[in-house]
Amino acid sequence: MFNQPEFSPWGEIQHSETLCPGVFMVDTASHGGTMVSKDMAAVLSTAARKCGLKQGGYLCFEEDTAEAIVFRELLDKKLWAIPERIKDKAAYEENYINSRLREYHPDYWRARERGRQNAVSHTASAPAHSTEL
Repeated sequence: MFNQPEFSPWGEIQHSETLCPGVFMVDTASHGGTMVSKDMAAVLSTAARKCGLKQGGYLCFEEDTAEAIVFRELLDKKLWAIPERIKDKAAYEENYINSRLREYHPDYWRARERGRQNAVSHTASAPAHSTEL
């Protein structure tokens, strides 16, 4: 269904790992990142899509700072789980994903947090449904 990319903004791809259908973590001889196919990019928030680089039918997120956006989005949507090889998943989520987002993509982080707060407020203020007739 989704073809793995052959080229990336960072060079020819040497290794690719599928995180979920249409989302690929890629390595090149010198760098890498995460590439989200055009069709799968629709699952990302508007704030996340703004952070990606468009190339060859993919939205690309550089490994050092930007791919944490994709990890956060996929975790939030339960489309990906932190790999079993990572023993302390909570530390990885906080120290690798969230801290990078706060440092390198504060606008994205603020938009995500606002969305989460709005979802909680909306749920808390929703009227209870009566089962009485």
